Amino acid sequence: MGLLARALQDASALATQRIAAALEGTEGSVRDAMLYATTGGKGLRAFLVLESARLHGVNAQDAAPAAAAIEALHAYSLMHDDLPCMDDDDLRRGQPTVHRKWDEATAVLAGDALQTLAFELVAQSGCADAARLTLVRGLASASGVRGMVGGQALDIAAETAHEPLNLAEITRLQAGKTGALIEWAATAGPHMAQADATALGLYARDLGLAFQIADDILDVEGDAATVGKAVGKDANAGKATFVSLLGLDGAKARAQTLVTSACDVLSVYGTQADTLREAAQFVVARKS
Repeated sequence: MGLLARALQDASALATQRIAAALEGTEGSVRDAMLYATTGGKGLRAFLVLESARLHGVNAQDAAPAAAAIEALHAYSLMHDDLPCMDDDDLRRGQPTVHRKWDEATAVLAGDALQTLAFELVAQSGCADAARLTLVRGLASASGVRGMVGGQALDIAAETAHEPLNLAEITRLQAGKTGALIEWAATAGPHMAQADATALGLYARDLGLAFQIADDILDVEGDAATVGKAVGKDANAGKATFVSLLGLDGAKARAQTLVTSACDVLSVYGTQADTLREAAQFVVARKS
């Protein structure tokens, strides 16, 4: 197993363990759904927290609550995104979505509980009070109407818009829906250390956009068994994507340009950031 694969696996396991520990003493279908939804992911966002922390001298145990927080919040967003009133998906990570395995009410409540748990966890991060406040405020902004929720609202509105979105509009949409949480994760380390987060912020913006372009490519080229969720839905709905606007080859070229740019801004960290560079390449090479 390569260094990145091991780091992703370890980050995912650490986040899952922290979430499970936070839920000790609870029981019932909502708790079970929360644990179900936070198991089996790539762990990319938790990895970004832990790796950015390592680069700034913050140990993994101090960064673990923030890593668990971002995975909890990401899982909540996916759970709600899969609901019939939104994307109406049956599969997530190769398994039945929460509302299919349980019911819609459980999915809503488990998602709500994961969102609030995220803030409980991030408030436990091992850093100065001022840094902890920065993390909490940043997570609220990245996950709310200025970030993920705002991006999701734009995405839903685009489905019934009279004119398909143009490239600038899709880029703005995805900067909120996908990019905001990735940026929070990648800058968590310098924020915990109260250091300059500029380079990792730029890295994350390019990484987040490359991630979404790769998702659009997988929606065209992937198969549901490998991707772990339905594919071809955007094309069937006539939805504008990076692929529909740039073409398949153009989208791939754009994603690779973003990866190159993301890696270039990490020069301030030298070889210490090689795993982050590998992560950028992974984002566009992944099959799920």
